[in-house]
Amino acid sequence: MTTRHPLLRLIDWLLRHLTLLVGVALVSAILLGYFAPAAAVKMQPLGDWFVDVIKVFIPFIIFLTIATGITGMSNLRKVGRIGVKALVYFEVVTTLSLAIGIFMAYLIKPGHIDRAGLPIQNAKKYVVQGAKGFDWWEFFRTNLTLQVLVLAIIAGIVFSMQARREKIMKVLEICTRMVFRVLKYVMLLAPVGAFGGMAFTIGKYGIRTLIPLGKLMLSVYATMILFVIVVLGSILRYFKLNIFTYLRNIKEEILIVLGTSSSEAALPSLMAKLEQMGCSQPVVGLVVPTGYSFNLDGTSIYLSMATIFLAQLYNVSLTPGELLTILGILMVTSKGAAGVTGSGFIVLASTLTAIQKIPVEGLAFLLAVDKFMSEARAITNIIGNGVATLVIAKSEKEYQSITYAHS
Repeated sequence: MTTRHPLLRLIDWLLRHLTLLVGVALVSAILLGYFAPAAAVKMQPLGDWFVDVIKVFIPFIIFLTIATGITGMSNLRKVGRIGVKALVYFEVVTTLSLAIGIFMAYLIKPGHIDRAGLPIQNAKKYVVQGAKGFDWWEFFRTNLTLQVLVLAIIAGIVFSMQARREKIMKVLEICTRMVFRVLKYVMLLAPVGAFGGMAFTIGKYGIRTLIPLGKLMLSVYATMILFVIVVLGSILRYFKLNIFTYLRNIKEEILIVLGTSSSEAALPSLMAKLEQMGCSQPVVGLVVPTGYSFNLDGTSIYLSMATIFLAQLYNVSLTPGELLTILGILMVTSKGAAGVTGSGFIVLASTLTAIQKIPVEGLAFLLAVDKFMSEARAITNIIGNGVATLVIAKSEKEYQSITYAHS
């Protein structure tokens, strides 16, 4: 019997205990940030580097998974039905999340706090140049993910019409396996990325920075938890699935997102997990990447709550008509937020500029905790995209009841 190479055994062990390693990295990062903040801040490149490495693979993953999914479909009418159903689901749920964010902000009133002593500064310099409104062409021109998404859909349709469709499918599947195989080993670096991201956050901002915005942070986190358990939980329950079982099965991905503040970092493994749960590969390949542009529940909640928070902070009264306008603007601008750290802040800047009533300078209040907000946004986003995939798969009978694997 051949003995496996020690390096291969080590890799297998690391993969099996990745959740534990990420957890240890996060605890270590928090301790370093608290006791040695200067050293912790220097860990930032580790987190940034890990996310940058993952992002290199994202266009390839999106193209291969969507193109393979569409090419493998038995008929294009089915692809069209799944695509339309997914987009309708995305719009309904994200609009609901925006409305819930506005409602909770008025219910909790996180912006009704004493402003004395807060470090008011000019936030205009943090707003991207030219953010005078939402421009669909500019959004598409500068959004590589959306460009690849459109290209993949077109390529998939073209491939599915070819006489040699089966051979094309085999090439796509081989390329997909190669990309995911490389990514499997890249994910071994997840504890390093999680450590760097969390250490920088604690070392840079500390607890004292959170005091003025503690109420907002708690409100956002509480709202997102309620959204996941109540709203997404009810949706899954309707389709005879359990939200807590689902969350247990993606705990590794949640921990990765917690450390890196980027839902993109967990995209490859989330797609693999959803297939293991019973969703067909074509549905996973079509719904998940599309959801990363159009189904950002966490970002939607944050944007609506942060907007109302700033209005409360500056004592700006908003009429019902203005609230509907804000809701409409956010329905568009929220689609421009990717699952990357800091994107929500830029989108919020564009939204406030478009509204032209709430002072843009208020963004300065959010700078200190945007990293923490980014974690909540990214976690909710990835949970929501997984739920969307399960729902579409179940409704399309592209789901096989499989016993969930627990690690």
